[in-house]
Amino acid sequence: MQTHCLRLTPGQDLKPVLQAFAQAESLEAGIVLTALGSLTRASLRFAAASAATAIDGPLELISLSGTLSQHGMHLHGAVADAGGRVYGGHIMPGCLIRTTAEIVVAGLPHLRFDRRPDPATGYLELVVEARS
Repeated sequence: MQTHCLRLTPGQDLKPVLQAFAQAESLEAGIVLTALGSLTRASLRFAAASAATAIDGPLELISLSGTLSQHGMHLHGAVADAGGRVYGGHIMPGCLIRTTAEIVVAGLPHLRFDRRPDPATGYLELVVEARS
């Protein structure tokens, strides 16, 4: 396992930055080990919703998990507002960094993650392949 530590800066958009990182590193399979930070705005798609919901901050990024590769990603996250209310769902483009985000990603060199259409769900779903 190879670990990568990233620090995002104000104004960066969480999901596109992580996708660009996966592309730049030619990452075939990775997982988010830990993440924390702050956002000025979050864009989350709640369970069974067809579109994202924007949540204005300031917000604390209290959780981020998921799989990523240069072939796609699937991220879930949780944010807390200034009153302590927590929102969670699919991370979508539009999660803008307020002060920082500290993210640790583990690369899994023995695997390859891909995303392919699944007729049962209608979504691009994870396909895991072994690499030699």
